[in-house]
Amino acid sequence: MSEARAGRAARLHATGDVRVAEEPVRAPGPEESLVRVEAVGLCGSDLHWYEEGGIGDAQLESPLVVGHEFAGVVEGGPLDGRRVAVDPALHCGRCARCVEGHQNLCANVVFAGHGSCDGGLREYLSWPTAALHPLPDSLDGAAGAMLEPLGVAIFSADLGRVRLGSDVAVIGCGPIGLLIIQVARAAGARVVLAADPLPHRRAAAERAGAQLVVAPEDVAAQVDADVAFEAAGSDAAVDVAMQVARAGARVVLAGIPDDDRTSFRASLARRKGLTILMVRRMNAVYPRAIRLVERGIVDVDALVTHRYPLARVDEAFRVAAARTGLKVLVEP
Repeated sequence: MSEARAGRAARLHATGDVRVAEEPVRAPGPEESLVRVEAVGLCGSDLHWYEEGGIGDAQLESPLVVGHEFAGVVEGGPLDGRRVAVDPALHCGRCARCVEGHQNLCANVVFAGHGSCDGGLREYLSWPTAALHPLPDSLDGAAGAMLEPLGVAIFSADLGRVRLGSDVAVIGCGPIGLLIIQVARAAGARVVLAADPLPHRRAAAERAGAQLVVAPEDVAAQVDADVAFEAAGSDAAVDVAMQVARAGARVVLAGIPDDDRTSFRASLARRKGLTILMVRRMNAVYPRAIRLVERGIVDVDALVTHRYPLARVDEAFRVAAARTGLKVLVEP
């Protein structure tokens, strides 16, 4: 009998308490594959777990491996040797929402790095083969990990109905906001405004192709966007998004607030007749995300500013929480 495999994993035990330890690796089941994890992106929702011990109504009840933006190489099985992006959302395929095509709203979804399901901050994991997306040779593990936030940006643009010739505003220029800028421009829209309080993020938004890039307090009232995206997770950002949206526009809320509440001026939203949409992760967009990166239409590499080995994962979280860069990757 072969010896059981072991690998290191980073578990969050409490707020700000993440520990790396050797653990046994669960062998893949009949419809699963073993993935050697190459890269994991730290997302804003991961920071909620790290800084607050939970996200929304989900709280840390036992030590959890977080991380849902990840890619790796399959060892064994039908995809042996292939680099894959890992879809962190396992939907049931049977509930009413799944049958309707809204997999992101599945009532029975299991999500990596959330609740009781361990995520990607480890050297190895077994995951359903159907949720692994083979990558072309031109995409490395870091690019594969960036496909999950890119998928959220694509889904956000879908909700906003971004069209050829649309005028778009993006409030909040972290990785999701910057990817929304790229996706909107790829769809033929003009990004008339991007706003963020941090200078290095404003510089990144300008490089991504936004026309007017300002701090939120400097947003001019004359901006008249067909679609306004909020990607900051604050009421102030929602207010700015509604200010710059034209009458009858769509306002897409992609940010996750710290206190699990969002408020805005009802009179402004009502007077403009705004349609407000909430982003719930993403739907089935991985193939589109892969094509956009493979064809050079979206540049995900430009967003990666920090890389850390698994042994320095605590430092990686602290750097991500300080928001001194853009995307922080951990490379097990």
